[in-house]
Amino acid sequence: MKKKILIPLAAVALFFSTTAFQNDFFEIAKQIEIFTTAFKELNMNYVDETNPGDLMNTAIKNMLNELDPYTVFMNEQDVEAARINNVGDYTGIGASVKTLKDKLVVVEPYKGYPADNAGLKAGDEIIKVGDVIVADFKENAGDLLRGSAGSEVKITYRRQGATAEATITRQEVEQKAVPLYRMVNETTGYIALSKFTASASYEVSNSLRLLKADGAKELILDLRGNPGGLLREAIAIVNLFVPKNQLVVTTKSKVEKYNKTYYTQKEPIDIEIPVIVLIDGGSASASEIVSGAIQDLDRGIVIGSRSFGKGLVQRPKQLTYGTQMKVTISRYFTPSGRCIQALDYWNRDEKGNAVRVKRENYNEFKTMNGRSVFDGGGVQPDIEIEGSKVSPVTKAIIADDYIFDYVTKYYYSHDKPNLSSFQLSDSDFSDFKAYLSSRNFAFETKTEKELEKVLSTAVDEELDGAIASGYSNLLNQLSAYKNEVVDKNKDQLLSLIENEIIKRYYYREGLHEYYLANNEEIVKGAEILANPSKYRSYLRP
Repeated sequence: MKKKILIPLAAVALFFSTTAFQNDFFEIAKQIEIFTTAFKELNMNYVDETNPGDLMNTAIKNMLNELDPYTVFMNEQDVEAARINNVGDYTGIGASVKTLKDKLVVVEPYKGYPADNAGLKAGDEIIKVGDVIVADFKENAGDLLRGSAGSEVKITYRRQGATAEATITRQEVEQKAVPLYRMVNETTGYIALSKFTASASYEVSNSLRLLKADGAKELILDLRGNPGGLLREAIAIVNLFVPKNQLVVTTKSKVEKYNKTYYTQKEPIDIEIPVIVLIDGGSASASEIVSGAIQDLDRGIVIGSRSFGKGLVQRPKQLTYGTQMKVTISRYFTPSGRCIQALDYWNRDEKGNAVRVKRENYNEFKTMNGRSVFDGGGVQPDIEIEGSKVSPVTKAIIADDYIFDYVTKYYYSHDKPNLSSFQLSDSDFSDFKAYLSSRNFAFETKTEKELEKVLSTAVDEELDGAIASGYSNLLNQLSAYKNEVVDKNKDQLLSLIENEIIKRYYYREGLHEYYLANNEEIVKGAEILANPSKYRSYLRP
């Protein structure tokens, strides 16, 4: 009888001490019930008419905003957009388009696809699709351009103040993961990888084999601006250069089943060919897995500027009615044990911003050869190119599309440049500065924002009169700095403008060809590869 009583009691006690109970399932159920009743009462009793769908959408997004920018709710259209991004193909007009409040702006028509064949250019503003006025469309207006292959869509667009129409026949659009592979010189091959789609490793593998057949004895792999993509493709690309069963990346999570170690699965193509990987602040996620593994395994040299630092792993969770939620489940770690993630969204500062580890708090790790590497988020290159780091003023100019809009104006007032010798002059830079002035370009520094807060506090404490003179002097010094800072970033800005101009005339393929002869990182990489002893010296501790 005692056993009959004690055994069930022990089982109950065990249940209440298990991880399942500790995971706050009761608390979750409780909060769901509270939210459900509050949501019902709000919609039934609020003085004005409410839209339950909009309210719920806002509630979910605000809840997720408290976590990190990668844990997101996706409606049916978002799910389809994510599929296109991973697969690398879709059915549409064949152009990159940016959705603004009242128009769709053509960012880049893809060479040989319907938008290009119809004569659309970067900078064209689509204001009407079929009978739908873009400004009146409440959903994602970019979806209006998609449709079945062979179907037609009539668009109305503005170009340089004039309005025109075009009828475009949609077709399946395949976006290549490798927009260009070429020989830089007689012995150095170059592969540009733009994203990690489902075909990325195949395209890189095929490009590598063809370059080797053309005489390539060294390789430059360009991951700059590559935002990442599929993890399996990143591992497969590392596998091209390292032996089978080599650790590439580890994921660590609070949920044990998400703790994974990923190893190479196949025999490599070439474990001896010298490799240089190019990265910058736009290289993220899968790009950081590849560059971090190549660096940690001493399989190649990384050149450029510190990568983005996106080391959080997401997994889509199916919800009802065709929706999904991408949930951050773990973090990435390179073979040496470095965490790729740069910002800590779980420990924020007093302003609510995610914090970044200070340089003095970086942790040291060792590569396979014993070289010192450090965490702190992202991948720090072995050779840092100062010009590849985007300055604050350049970021502000890019964010407001001043380079894009300036080049649109330039395109319609200049002849087609020579791809091999094109270079902007000092007078062109003066023209760009005049354009910035005409657009009333101004950017606010963090220092200015902090000074405004100081003055506000001083006013509250009635100290503003005491600090007025010093405050005014600081603002004048900042103003003088901002007048000079565009000139200080002349080389970087000119390079970005040149790149955008080349892309307008020669498409993305031409831009990468232009890089081969003019880009500092590629030139530096080719120079190091041409000197085997210098190359090897970077891989020694």
